[in-house]
Amino acid sequence: MTRKIPIAILISGRGSNMRALIEACQKPDFPTKIVLVLSNRPNAPGLDVARDAGLKTLAIDHRPFGKDREAHERKIDEAIRASGAELVVLAGYMRVLTPWLVGAWAGRMLNIHPSLLPAFPGLHTHEAAIRAGAKDHGCTVHFVTDGVDEGPILGQARVPVLEDDTPDLLAARVLEQEHILYPAMLEKVCRSLL
Repeated sequence: MTRKIPIAILISGRGSNMRALIEACQKPDFPTKIVLVLSNRPNAPGLDVARDAGLKTLAIDHRPFGKDREAHERKIDEAIRASGAELVVLAGYMRVLTPWLVGAWAGRMLNIHPSLLPAFPGLHTHEAAIRAGAKDHGCTVHFVTDGVDEGPILGQARVPVLEDDTPDLLAARVLEQEHILYPAMLEKVCRSLL
C-alpha cells in the first residue's frame, strides 16, 4: 500500500468542499487521508458530516480567545501537529489567519477561493463579478500566504457569467466546479510529495 499524505481540514460551516474531499479520500488510489477535521465553531454542521464519515473531529472555539487570534491559532496548530497532519486544507474556514500560523505551515496550507484570482479577493465575489460585468467567473485553489487570497495559484476552473445570473445562481455553478477542482489540486500536491 502506497503511503497516503495525512491532512487536516479546517472548516467553519457546512463543509460542502470538505464533503468533496472526503469522497475523494475514500478512493483507494487517492494519495491522501484525512486525520482531523477542525472547526472554530463548535456547532458547525460540517463537524457532523465528518463524524458521520468516521473522521476525528475537534472544535476550538475562537470566542474565548477574544482578540488574541494568535493564541487561538497556537491551539489549532497544536491539534494539527498532534494529529500527524502534513498538510492543512482550508475548506470554508472563515477567519483571516495571522502571519504566525501561515508561516508555521508555509507551502503546506491550501485554500479554495470562489473567484478567478487575482480578480475579486475577499468576500462577496459573485456579486462583485456580476457588478463588474465579468464574462467569466470561477474558483481558484492556491497556497496560503500572508496576503488574503494572494498565494501561488495551483489551479482554476471557469464558469461563464450569464446575462440573467444572480449571485446565488452563479455561486451554485461555481460551487459545482469547486467540488471538482479542490480534490484534483489536492491530489496533485500530494503526489508531488510522495
